[in-house]
Amino acid sequence: MVQPLLLVGAGGLAREVLAAVRSHPAPPWRVLGFLDDDPDRHGRVVDGVPVLGPVDAVHDHPDAAVVLCTASTRDQASRRRIEQRLGLPPERYGTVVHAGASVAAGTGIGPGSVLLAGVVVSAPQRIGRHVVAMPHVLVTHDDEIGDHVTMAGRVCLSGSVTVGEGAYLGAGALVREGLRVGAWSLVGMGSVVLGDVPDGEVWVGNPARRLRRTEVRLV
Repeated sequence: MVQPLLLVGAGGLAREVLAAVRSHPAPPWRVLGFLDDDPDRHGRVVDGVPVLGPVDAVHDHPDAAVVLCTASTRDQASRRRIEQRLGLPPERYGTVVHAGASVAAGTGIGPGSVLLAGVVVSAPQRIGRHVVAMPHVLVTHDDEIGDHVTMAGRVCLSGSVTVGEGAYLGAGALVREGLRVGAWSLVGMGSVVLGDVPDGEVWVGNPARRLRRTEVRLV
């Protein structure tokens, strides 16, 4: 049975998630529409799918699965806040894996997570809930990805890497094996991480170094 699906957000990531759903010859979901709190988007059609209304309209569709499609270095905690605001049980959230992703058998992927085209998970491991892995992310053996993590395109985790809740790894960031990237930290695009990144810090460069504290609004 094909289940209806709502995509929360109507920006670029939501369009990518829609494309990931459509990548399957027989998609497990029928996308009903996007939900977005920007009233200027209501009533528009994006890639053939309507923007139905604000985020809280998920409650008007109790049979629909939901995926939170927001991600930005300017607001790392957006998915966490929306999850808390909606108060939905875990089983309401869909997990979207692009047909062109390669995920090792036995990998545990939390509810609401999204793995886009070209993502590789090379050995069984745990990926938390509401994680976003953008195109061509490489997650190797014995990594552990916390809830609400965002990994932009071509991020590479080199093995036995722990990524704390809500961390954001910018495009092309490389993390050496055995390290920890702290909760609500931010690693700049193209950075090469050769040491542990503490919670709540911005690290940039090659080798990556501390720039400042992050500014994350959790509630």
